[in-house]
Amino acid sequence: MTNAETPWHRILLATEHTEFDVGAERLAIALGRQTRNPLDIVVPLVLNDELLIEAPELAERFDAEAAARRGELLRAAEEASMRVEVRVRGDTDASRAIVEYARETRPDLLVIRRRGHRSFLARVMIGEMSGNVASTAPCDVLMVPRACNPWKGAVLAAVDGSSTALHVAATAARVARTSALPLHLVCVASDSADDVVAHARDVLRRAIESLVQEGHPADGRIRVGRAQDEIVAAATDCGADLVVVGRRGSSGALRRAVLGSTAQKVVELAGCPVLVVKT
Repeated sequence: MTNAETPWHRILLATEHTEFDVGAERLAIALGRQTRNPLDIVVPLVLNDELLIEAPELAERFDAEAAARRGELLRAAEEASMRVEVRVRGDTDASRAIVEYARETRPDLLVIRRRGHRSFLARVMIGEMSGNVASTAPCDVLMVPRACNPWKGAVLAAVDGSSTALHVAATAARVARTSALPLHLVCVASDSADDVVAHARDVLRRAIESLVQEGHPADGRIRVGRAQDEIVAAATDCGADLVVVGRRGSSGALRRAVLGSTAQKVVELAGCPVLVVKT
Protein backbone atom coordinates (compact mmCIF):
# COMPACT_ATOMS: atom_id res chain seq x y z
CA MET A 1 0.00 0.00 0.00
CA THR A 2 1.41 3.37 -0.97
CA ASN A 3 1.18 6.52 1.08
CA ALA A 4 -1.06 8.12 -1.58
CA GLU A 5 -3.61 5.36 -1.07
CA THR A 6 -3.98 5.75 2.68
CA PRO A 7 -7.07 7.60 3.88
CA TRP A 8 -5.09 9.34 6.62
CA HIS A 9 -1.53 10.65 6.57
CA ARG A 10 -1.22 12.17 10.05
CA ILE A 11 -2.65 10.08 12.86
CA LEU A 12 -2.90 11.15 16.50
CA LEU A 13 -3.45 8.60 19.25
CA ALA A 14 -4.86 9.96 22.52
CA THR A 15 -4.23 7.52 25.34
CA GLU A 16 -3.87 7.40 29.09
CA HIS A 17 -2.13 4.04 28.59
CA THR A 18 -4.56 2.12 30.79
CA GLU A 19 -6.28 -1.23 30.27
CA PHE A 20 -9.10 0.66 28.54
CA ASP A 21 -6.73 2.08 25.92
CA VAL A 22 -5.36 -1.24 24.65
CA GLY A 23 -7.63 -1.47 21.61
CA ALA A 24 -7.07 2.15 20.60
CA GLU A 25 -3.31 1.76 20.89
CA ARG A 26 -3.30 -1.47 18.87
CA LEU A 27 -5.44 0.00 16.11
CA ALA A 28 -3.53 3.29 15.96
CA ILE A 29 -0.23 1.44 15.52
CA ALA A 30 -1.73 -0.70 12.74
CA LEU A 31 -3.03 2.39 10.94
CA GLY A 32 0.21 4.26 11.53
CA ARG A 33 2.14 1.60 9.64
CA GLN A 34 0.21 2.62 6.51
CA THR A 35 1.79 6.09 6.53
CA ARG A 36 5.33 7.36 6.14
CA ASN A 37 4.95 9.60 9.18
CA PRO A 38 5.59 8.71 12.83
CA LEU A 39 2.51 8.02 14.91
CA ASP A 40 1.82 11.06 17.06
CA ILE A 41 0.75 10.22 20.63
CA VAL A 42 -0.63 12.57 23.25
CA VAL A 43 -0.98 11.47 26.87
CA PRO A 44 -3.37 13.72 28.81
CA LEU A 45 -2.38 14.15 32.43
CA VAL A 46 -5.07 15.65 34.65
CA LEU A 47 -3.67 18.33 36.94
CA ASN A 48 -5.27 19.91 39.97
CA ASP A 49 -3.81 23.42 40.13
CA GLU A 50 -5.18 24.20 43.58
CA LEU A 51 -3.82 20.96 45.01
CA LEU A 52 -0.42 21.54 43.43
CA ILE A 53 -0.27 24.99 45.04
CA GLU A 54 -1.12 23.55 48.45
CA ALA A 55 1.14 20.51 48.04
CA PRO A 56 3.93 21.37 45.58
CA GLU A 57 5.63 18.03 46.23
CA LEU A 58 2.87 16.45 44.14
CA ALA A 59 4.40 18.05 41.06
CA GLU A 60 7.25 15.56 41.28
CA ARG A 61 4.75 12.74 41.39
CA PHE A 62 3.00 14.04 38.28
CA ASP A 63 6.33 14.36 36.49
CA ALA A 64 7.28 10.81 37.43
CA GLU A 65 3.91 9.49 36.25
CA ALA A 66 4.24 11.32 32.94
CA ALA A 67 7.75 9.98 32.40
CA ALA A 68 6.64 6.43 33.18
CA ARG A 69 3.73 6.51 30.73
CA ARG A 70 5.87 8.06 28.02
CA GLY A 71 8.57 5.43 28.53
CA GLU A 72 6.11 2.55 28.36
CA LEU A 73 4.62 3.85 25.12
CA LEU A 74 8.05 4.32 23.56
CA ARG A 75 9.04 0.77 24.48
CA ALA A 76 5.78 -0.64 23.08
CA ALA A 77 6.32 1.26 19.83
CA GLU A 78 9.90 0.00 19.58
CA GLU A 79 8.69 -3.59 20.00
CA ALA A 80 6.20 -2.97 17.18
CA SER A 81 8.93 -1.39 15.00
CA MET A 82 6.84 1.77 14.87
CA ARG A 83 8.16 5.33 14.90
CA VAL A 84 6.28 7.48 17.38
CA GLU A 85 6.34 10.94 18.88
CA VAL A 86 4.96 11.01 22.44
CA ARG A 87 3.87 14.20 24.16
CA VAL A 88 2.42 14.56 27.66
CA ARG A 89 -0.05 17.41 28.07
CA GLY A 90 -1.21 18.47 31.51
CA ASP A 91 -4.53 20.20 32.06
CA THR A 92 -7.36 20.26 34.55
CA ASP A 93 -9.49 18.68 31.81
CA ALA A 94 -8.17 15.69 29.84
CA SER A 95 -10.39 16.23 26.80
CA ARG A 96 -9.31 19.85 26.51
CA ALA A 97 -5.64 18.81 26.59
CA ILE A 98 -6.24 16.36 23.75
CA VAL A 99 -8.29 18.70 21.57
CA GLU A 100 -5.90 21.62 22.00
CA TYR A 101 -2.97 19.39 21.05
CA ALA A 102 -4.91 18.19 17.98
CA ARG A 103 -5.53 21.80 16.96
CA GLU A 104 -1.81 22.49 17.21
CA THR A 105 -0.69 19.41 15.26
CA ARG A 106 -3.59 19.17 12.76
CA PRO A 107 -3.94 15.39 12.37
CA ASP A 108 -6.26 13.82 9.78
CA LEU A 109 -7.49 11.27 12.31
CA LEU A 110 -7.63 11.10 16.10
CA VAL A 111 -7.84 7.63 17.66
CA ILE A 112 -9.24 7.31 21.17
CA ARG A 113 -10.79 4.71 23.41
CA ARG A 114 -14.55 4.51 23.67
CA ARG A 115 -15.03 4.14 27.42
CA GLY A 116 -13.16 4.68 30.63
CA HIS A 117 -13.28 3.83 34.29
CA ARG A 118 -15.07 0.81 35.65
CA SER A 119 -18.69 1.44 36.54
CA PHE A 120 -22.14 0.54 35.32
CA LEU A 121 -22.31 3.79 33.35
CA ALA A 122 -18.92 3.14 31.79
CA ARG A 123 -20.29 -0.08 30.36
CA VAL A 124 -23.27 1.54 28.69
CA MET A 125 -22.12 5.06 27.86
CA ILE A 126 -19.28 6.79 26.07
CA GLY A 127 -16.65 7.97 28.54
CA GLU A 128 -16.86 11.69 29.29
CA MET A 129 -13.35 12.35 28.01
CA SER A 130 -13.92 10.44 24.77
CA GLY A 131 -17.32 12.01 24.15
CA ASN A 132 -15.97 15.52 24.61
CA VAL A 133 -13.08 14.82 22.25
CA ALA A 134 -15.36 13.34 19.57
CA SER A 135 -17.60 16.41 19.82
CA THR A 136 -14.92 19.07 19.44
CA ALA A 137 -11.89 17.58 17.70
CA PRO A 138 -10.81 19.38 14.51
CA CYS A 139 -10.68 16.09 12.56
CA ASP A 140 -12.33 12.70 12.21
CA VAL A 141 -12.33 10.63 15.40
CA LEU A 142 -12.03 6.85 15.56
CA MET A 143 -13.60 5.55 18.79
CA VAL A 144 -12.29 2.13 19.72
CA PRO A 145 -13.53 -0.53 22.16
CA ARG A 146 -10.99 -2.07 24.50
CA ALA A 147 -11.01 -5.54 22.86
CA CYS A 148 -10.52 -4.45 19.28
CA ASN A 149 -8.44 -5.48 16.28
CA PRO A 150 -8.07 -3.87 12.83
CA TRP A 151 -11.14 -4.31 10.65
CA LYS A 152 -11.11 -7.12 8.10
CA GLY A 153 -14.78 -7.86 7.36
CA ALA A 154 -16.58 -4.90 5.79
CA VAL A 155 -17.25 -1.19 6.25
CA LEU A 156 -20.74 0.17 6.90
CA ALA A 157 -21.60 3.85 6.41
CA ALA A 158 -24.81 5.37 7.75
CA VAL A 159 -26.27 8.11 5.53
CA ASP A 160 -29.22 10.39 6.22
CA GLY A 161 -30.87 13.43 4.71
CA SER A 162 -28.24 15.86 5.97
CA SER A 163 -26.08 17.93 3.64
CA THR A 164 -23.00 16.04 4.83
CA ALA A 165 -24.20 12.52 4.03
CA LEU A 166 -22.18 12.30 0.81
CA HIS A 167 -19.03 13.31 2.69
CA VAL A 168 -19.62 10.53 5.22
CA ALA A 169 -20.12 8.00 2.42
CA ALA A 170 -16.99 9.18 0.58
CA THR A 171 -14.87 8.90 3.74
CA ALA A 172 -16.12 5.36 4.31
CA ALA A 173 -15.36 4.51 0.67
CA ARG A 174 -11.74 5.61 1.01
CA VAL A 175 -11.28 3.43 4.09
CA ALA A 176 -12.93 0.44 2.40
CA ARG A 177 -10.79 0.79 -0.73
CA THR A 178 -7.57 1.09 1.29
CA SER A 179 -8.45 -2.05 3.25
CA ALA A 180 -9.78 -3.91 0.17
CA LEU A 181 -13.11 -4.46 1.91
CA PRO A 182 -16.71 -4.29 0.69
CA LEU A 183 -18.63 -1.10 1.44
CA HIS A 184 -22.26 -1.12 2.51
CA LEU A 185 -24.54 1.87 3.04
CA VAL A 186 -27.62 2.04 5.23
CA CYS A 187 -30.30 4.70 5.46
CA VAL A 188 -32.85 4.41 8.26
CA ALA A 189 -36.45 5.53 7.84
CA SER A 190 -38.05 6.53 11.12
CA ASP A 191 -41.31 4.79 10.21
CA SER A 192 -42.86 2.79 7.38
CA ALA A 193 -44.95 5.61 5.90
CA ASP A 194 -44.60 5.65 2.11
CA ASP A 195 -43.21 9.18 1.93
CA VAL A 196 -40.66 8.54 4.69
CA VAL A 197 -39.40 5.36 3.06
CA ALA A 198 -39.34 7.05 -0.34
CA HIS A 199 -37.18 9.86 1.06
CA ALA A 200 -34.76 7.34 2.60
CA ARG A 201 -34.59 5.48 -0.70
CA ASP A 202 -33.76 8.71 -2.52
CA VAL A 203 -31.01 9.56 -0.01
CA LEU A 204 -29.50 6.11 -0.44
CA ARG A 205 -29.71 6.26 -4.25
CA ARG A 206 -27.93 9.63 -4.40
CA ALA A 207 -25.17 8.41 -2.09
CA ILE A 208 -24.53 5.27 -4.13
CA GLU A 209 -24.58 7.20 -7.43
CA SER A 210 -22.08 9.69 -6.02
CA LEU A 211 -19.72 6.90 -5.01
CA VAL A 212 -20.03 5.14 -8.36
CA GLN A 213 -19.04 8.36 -10.13
CA GLU A 214 -15.87 8.41 -8.04
CA GLY A 215 -15.14 4.75 -8.76
CA HIS A 216 -16.25 3.41 -5.37
CA PRO A 217 -18.68 0.47 -5.71
CA ALA A 218 -21.15 0.07 -2.85
CA ASP A 219 -24.47 -1.51 -2.08
CA GLY A 220 -27.14 -0.22 0.27
CA ARG A 221 -30.31 -0.99 2.10
CA ILE A 222 -33.22 0.76 3.75
CA ARG A 223 -34.16 -0.14 7.30
CA VAL A 224 -37.09 1.10 9.36
CA GLY A 225 -36.90 1.88 13.07
CA ARG A 226 -34.72 3.74 15.54
CA ALA A 227 -31.61 4.91 13.73
CA GLN A 228 -29.02 3.69 16.23
CA ASP A 229 -30.60 0.24 16.57
CA GLU A 230 -30.95 -0.28 12.84
CA ILE A 231 -27.43 0.94 12.04
CA VAL A 232 -25.90 -1.49 14.54
CA ALA A 233 -28.16 -4.31 13.31
CA ALA A 234 -27.17 -3.57 9.71
CA ALA A 235 -23.50 -3.79 10.66
CA THR A 236 -24.08 -7.20 12.21
CA ASP A 237 -26.07 -8.43 9.20
CA CYS A 238 -23.38 -7.49 6.66
CA GLY A 239 -20.41 -8.50 8.78
CA ALA A 240 -19.07 -4.95 9.11
CA ASP A 241 -16.40 -4.41 11.75
CA LEU A 242 -16.12 -0.68 11.14
CA VAL A 243 -19.11 1.68 11.25
CA VAL A 244 -18.87 5.20 9.84
CA VAL A 245 -21.27 7.95 10.97
CA GLY A 246 -21.43 11.74 10.78
CA ARG A 247 -20.71 13.80 13.85
CA ARG A 248 -24.02 15.67 13.65
CA GLY A 249 -27.51 14.61 12.67
CA SER A 250 -29.78 16.19 10.10
CA SER A 251 -31.92 17.86 12.74
CA GLY A 252 -31.05 21.42 13.66
CA ALA A 253 -31.48 20.53 17.32
CA LEU A 254 -28.51 18.17 17.01
CA ARG A 255 -26.17 20.64 15.37
CA ARG A 256 -24.66 21.99 18.54
CA ALA A 257 -21.29 21.46 20.18
CA VAL A 258 -22.08 17.95 21.31
CA LEU A 259 -21.90 14.61 19.58
CA GLY A 260 -25.14 14.04 17.67
CA SER A 261 -27.48 11.71 19.54
CA THR A 262 -27.49 9.07 16.81
CA ALA A 263 -23.70 9.04 16.54
CA GLN A 264 -23.36 8.83 20.32
CA LYS A 265 -25.79 5.94 20.62
CA VAL A 266 -24.17 4.04 17.75
CA VAL A 267 -20.80 4.35 19.48
CA GLU A 268 -22.35 3.09 22.71
CA LEU A 269 -24.07 0.11 21.08
CA ALA A 270 -21.60 -1.04 18.45
CA GLY A 271 -19.20 -3.82 19.30
CA CYS A 272 -16.67 -2.56 16.76
CA PRO A 273 -14.81 0.71 16.16
CA VAL A 274 -16.91 3.66 15.04
CA LEU A 275 -15.45 6.38 12.84
CA VAL A 276 -17.10 9.70 13.63
CA VAL A 277 -16.62 11.92 10.57
CA LYS A 278 -16.18 15.63 11.14
CA THR A 279 -19.10 17.35 9.41
